[in-house]
Amino acid sequence: MTDHAPGTQPGRWAAAPWVAVALAAVWIALAVHLAIAASDARKASAGSAASAREAAERAADSADAARQAADGTRQAVGEAGELARQAAGSADAARGAAGAAAASATNAEGFATAASDSADGAQQSANAAGELARQATRSVDAARGAAAAARGSAGDAAASARHAASARSESSALASAVAHYGREIQDCDYCPRMIVVPPGSFDMGSPDTERGRRGSEEPVHRVTIGAAFAVGVYEVTFDEWDACASVGGCVHRSIPYGWGRAGSPVILVSWNDAQSYVAWLSQETGEDYRLLSESEWEYVARAGAATRYWWGDDIGRNRANCDGCGSRWDGKSTAPVGSFEANPFGLHDVHGNVWEWTQDCWNESYRGAPDDGSAWKSGDCFVRVARGGSWDESPNRLRAATRYERGTANRFRDQGFRVARAFTP
Repeated sequence: MTDHAPGTQPGRWAAAPWVAVALAAVWIALAVHLAIAASDARKASAGSAASAREAAERAADSADAARQAADGTRQAVGEAGELARQAAGSADAARGAAGAAAASATNAEGFATAASDSADGAQQSANAAGELARQATRSVDAARGAAAAARGSAGDAAASARHAASARSESSALASAVAHYGREIQDCDYCPRMIVVPPGSFDMGSPDTERGRRGSEEPVHRVTIGAAFAVGVYEVTFDEWDACASVGGCVHRSIPYGWGRAGSPVILVSWNDAQSYVAWLSQETGEDYRLLSESEWEYVARAGAATRYWWGDDIGRNRANCDGCGSRWDGKSTAPVGSFEANPFGLHDVHGNVWEWTQDCWNESYRGAPDDGSAWKSGDCFVRVARGGSWDESPNRLRAATRYERGTANRFRDQGFRVARAFTP
């Protein structure tokens, strides 16, 4: 049996010194490494401290700059305040100047008003002086005329007497006609109602300045209607036409185009048809019924006015029936006769509703036209003159001066007529 310590093995402790050496070497290496790391840490700490010092220096520089900027801002604020105080003073001065200017303007306006009043007074004085001068001139002319009349011969006096007698006769006839002006006539139950219009003169046609005029309305010329005559208050109605047609006096049986017969103006009648009606009416009553001449038509339509319509130059609203007159029949149909106000002669619907035949032959202008109110019987007599416009025409066609040409045999749904007859006081 081998002799050794209990629990041990032979040769194990023989290697122990070498292990100790190895462990010492490890500890030495570790210590060296830690020393190097500590040195590096010290260096890094030193670098950080240097960076911190540099950052602190920069912060100090920034603080100095901020203090300088604050000082500059305080100075700028002070300067701005001073400028604001100066501006306020300027504004006060400007308000004072504006007040002074307003006062000056008021004074100037007063002076201007006074000057204008003075100028007006001077003009009125000048006008009065001019009128006195004109009156003086007329007085001198009258004196000369009186002297010339006084130097006239007995023959001149006799001629003057004859002229005065003629003038008295004409004046008497005119007074008689005027006394009957506005008088209504109806020769039978089925005859048209008529109204007497007085004699007179007017300018027929339209001037160059009239809106909507046509070349056929010139030249403007003076026409004198020498005697009173009677004119239909309304356009001839279906009722009146049917009275003629029912006994064969009028061959054509007109239709109302779906617009009704009673109280409506007869339509679809030619110029030839109208001639048959006035011939029948004359035979029935013994009176001389006829169509109006073109100049008579314009005379009674104007009723003393020189404007586009008897009421003025504008069509207005609901004064007539046309396409644009403002009535409920505009551009749709005829209106019952008398639906609109009568003119000063007492005639209804001279503007619009239906075109009205006249007696005259068509001529392209008024050159050579009669000036006594008679019908123009030469020219194109297969074409006659229609007047007044209609329900489907524009307001321009309704003017008192408008004249339109239509064939004597043609029948239109916007064509009718009005009658006239002689009147003896």
